[in-house]
Amino acid sequence: MQRALTSVLRLTRPWRPLQACGCASNGTARGPEIQVRALAGPDQGIAEILMNRPHARNALGNVLVGELLEALAQLQEDRQVRVLIFRSGVKGVFCAGADLKEREQMSEAEVGVFVQRLRGLMNQIAAFPAPTIAAMDGFALGGGLELALACDLRVAASSAVMGLIETTRGLLPGAGGTQRLPRCLGVALAKELIFTGRRLNGAQAQALGLVNHSVAQNEEGNAAYHRARELAQEILPQAPIAVRLGKVAIDRGMEVDIASGMAIEGICYAQNIPTRDRLEGMAAFREKRPPRFVGE
Repeated sequence: MQRALTSVLRLTRPWRPLQACGCASNGTARGPEIQVRALAGPDQGIAEILMNRPHARNALGNVLVGELLEALAQLQEDRQVRVLIFRSGVKGVFCAGADLKEREQMSEAEVGVFVQRLRGLMNQIAAFPAPTIAAMDGFALGGGLELALACDLRVAASSAVMGLIETTRGLLPGAGGTQRLPRCLGVALAKELIFTGRRLNGAQAQALGLVNHSVAQNEEGNAAYHRARELAQEILPQAPIAVRLGKVAIDRGMEVDIASGMAIEGICYAQNIPTRDRLEGMAAFREKRPPRFVGE
């Protein structure tokens, strides 16, 4: 456990823009299906993954999943990234779920392999060392909601529509939905939503605790993104190592009994003691000034 928790503090390489490449599932050339960027100025430390597959409403096909995995592999090694936002470049859609048209062409064996890969993607998002935020400005159905559930925080436009609708298609959630939704909402409510395939709008989702914030949509169709960015800006000034260790303590602790969880918290706390940021926080408090955390 000590070794696994220590891994969040490893030294990392500097930021390099992702050189993504993509092609359509039918083999015709297309541009990348995601875009990755690091924000600058006062937003330095915020990274964004923008899903941009308009012809398929950001459905999770082989190419999109591959590009997301590639982006996460790069970003998780970069200590300059303090918050990661998932957003959409397609107006009215966050992610429409799995690409069922593509899946129709797969054999049963290929379906099993792909779903396992999709489940791995969601696990990679959940294990991302820095806080992650899903900005849902439109439809987030099936795998799209599973992607959002894998994030630490969720923001939705009040007009967004979300749900684990797999049972209406003869399926069941296969990329973490049956596990993350009950952990988010409780077992009984998660069962009700999955059994019925019910769709919720952003306001309903906030009332249930499925999303952290719900905001009225704007004319540009990106109100949830702007609220997610504001939330990221609140996280940015905080000590990044302490934030990352807090995420580890919560995530690992939720999977065990409270005594074991307290032990995990103790391990995380011990790793934070020798950091420069802890000393800086104490000095700033003593000197009555804002702290200047550097992530060391």
